[in-house]
Amino acid sequence: MASSSSSSTRIEKVRRIFDRFDSNNDGGLDRSEMAELVVAVNPSVPFTPDQISSIVDEVFRSYSDFVSDPHAGLSLPGLLRTYDDGAGDLDRDLAALNLSDFPNSSSTASPSWISSTNQGIIHESTRKTIHDLESLIRTRLIASNRSRNPRNPNEWSSESAWSADLSAIYTSKSSDCKTFLKALNEIRAHVDLSPTTDEAFNGHMAIGRTLYDHKLFSESIHSFTRSSDLRPSDARPHFHKGNALWSLGRTSEARQSYSIALEASEADALQWSSLLPQIHVNLGIAMESDGLLINAAEHYREAAILCPTHYRALKHLGSALFGVGDYRSAEKALEAAVSLSLNFADAHCDLGSVLHAMGDNDRAFAALQRAIDLNPDHLDALYNLGGLFIDAGRYQRAVEMYGRVISLRPDHWRAHLNRAAALLGAGEAEEAKKALNEAFKLTKRLELYDAISHFKNGGAEFIVVDAAKFLPGNGKTMSPEHLSDALRIRNVQKMAKLGRCSVMVWKDEIGKQSLHERKLRKSELEIILRKHLCFLQPECFQSAVKAVDEKVLVALDVTGSGKVDLGMFIAIVAPICAGSAEKRKRAAFDALRWRSTKYEYQGEIAKVDAAVYLRYMRAIYYPSQMLTDMMEGYEEEHEKMMISFHEFVDMFDDIDYGFGILNALMKLEDAEIVYNKSKQCCSVCKYRITGLMFRETTSSKFRLCSSCYSECKVPKAYQKEEYKFK
Repeated sequence: MASSSSSSTRIEKVRRIFDRFDSNNDGGLDRSEMAELVVAVNPSVPFTPDQISSIVDEVFRSYSDFVSDPHAGLSLPGLLRTYDDGAGDLDRDLAALNLSDFPNSSSTASPSWISSTNQGIIHESTRKTIHDLESLIRTRLIASNRSRNPRNPNEWSSESAWSADLSAIYTSKSSDCKTFLKALNEIRAHVDLSPTTDEAFNGHMAIGRTLYDHKLFSESIHSFTRSSDLRPSDARPHFHKGNALWSLGRTSEARQSYSIALEASEADALQWSSLLPQIHVNLGIAMESDGLLINAAEHYREAAILCPTHYRALKHLGSALFGVGDYRSAEKALEAAVSLSLNFADAHCDLGSVLHAMGDNDRAFAALQRAIDLNPDHLDALYNLGGLFIDAGRYQRAVEMYGRVISLRPDHWRAHLNRAAALLGAGEAEEAKKALNEAFKLTKRLELYDAISHFKNGGAEFIVVDAAKFLPGNGKTMSPEHLSDALRIRNVQKMAKLGRCSVMVWKDEIGKQSLHERKLRKSELEIILRKHLCFLQPECFQSAVKAVDEKVLVALDVTGSGKVDLGMFIAIVAPICAGSAEKRKRAAFDALRWRSTKYEYQGEIAKVDAAVYLRYMRAIYYPSQMLTDMMEGYEEEHEKMMISFHEFVDMFDDIDYGFGILNALMKLEDAEIVYNKSKQCCSVCKYRITGLMFRETTSSKFRLCSSCYSECKVPKAYQKEEYKFK
């Protein structure tokens, strides 16, 4: 019965909107009537005639099954379907149109939420409070703004005044706003005198909702806080307070409010069953804004489980999973989202990106093109389609896509950069140089400057020689093979951003964790990583976690349990964190000692644990190694052998079976600091040398960068039987 009642209420809401705009009473909304509806429910959006026409075209095309008579237009069931598909927010539109949920009551405007589930007005005193607050807003804020901007003398009677955005008008320093605040506090004080706690709670909630609808977020927070003080276990005030905090950009506080709301709603999941999915979604969005994609995905997944038709939760889930590199799961979530909402352009766009990452380019083309068909100005879809065209070798089409992105957002430096790459692929070097210059002007990135210089100088002709011809000029010169391994590990270190994180923070982390917390969920580990990489912007942190997940967490969680061994994780990342070689090795050793429960020898670990650890290290950091059974080859008696830190270091430093590459890695780290401002160029690639530089010491005397040296490249003009470098 409750479901039937809710459905009939929803239909009645849509009917009131429909009747409002069906001016000729022909049972349909024609193009002009539909255009009036679009403008009226979006009073703060300055649509152009072309934009309105495009929106109406899309509605009539997408819901053509509900247009039986082209002259009459969209039927009532068609308008209902648009709201069911998420094309509009029904309660928001009702509020914008000043259509009360109680058409037979007072003609004074009332927001549409006053009789909705879990948000309703129960007490007549609360209704009077809303009436008084609306009158106050009209007489003080809107009227004072009109006196300063008397451009529309008829605005007083405009019904869109109810949904006016007052955030631009409101400033606590003006005399009108001070008067408004004084009167608002009097209304709040009157609510505090309510005969029951329930009545006072509802009064403050109603005040908060009304202020929020007018975008007076700071004042709405005070009301929601007062409501939560009166009824701490009620999820609603915490949830709405989180929304207000989010609107003000106070994301960490919003997360806290959503978390409290979640705890309260889970304590009585039956009562808050309709609110619980949205709490999960909003908490997920707040976490995602801080870069916590794994945590966000958990909340999106919970929302989708609680409400399987919540296509926006599924879209967010797919996007978050894509962000952490779980492409298969992302594909499933996004496929479910588009099946529930066929015209959801954002979901089609993200699905295209996932399919592209998986190498399914044909389906990726179709998904991205569908997103653009639904929204021709979809920036992300245009940009991603450009990348797909580059990968397919269709450079002119890629240039066209990036050109459209730049026309929509001229400061999109990545579009300028990729357009340069596409132009270069199309053989238009001069145009590519211009595009690259535009990207450099927008970012001033040093690597773009180097690329421009490379354009001017070009690369030299080179040959690749046998590695045996590269001889060390002294004992400090490493071989090309070892340098190649070190460069790969350095690349992982850069992507994971762990080279900017002191290894000592992980030693401190061990001391904070209890023994029963040796196994952590990935979401918990993500929060620990965020704490230690707090200096990263959210987008940069997401990329770092993706690199950590793809290189380390996948190896530690081969069963897909979602949990990882914290001690082993710390031991694995310690060698690529900042600190001396001694400190890195000590941190790894201490992490292995902390995770051991079988032995309590002071300052020792089991030799088998060290061996398993080093197998992990080689499987993770050396791409030629395979991740096999870590215990393979170890007998039971070997498990009882204990080793000290110095014996562990001997195993660690073994170049063939351990991680003896650490010294080479640290040379690369130091060289990038020393040579970052170098003006020397590589004799092969002609790029400025920013890391290790290798000088040929015999008659040739040319210079190579680390990359060209590791690949055994030499200028074609200097062919010899052997080369000595230092």
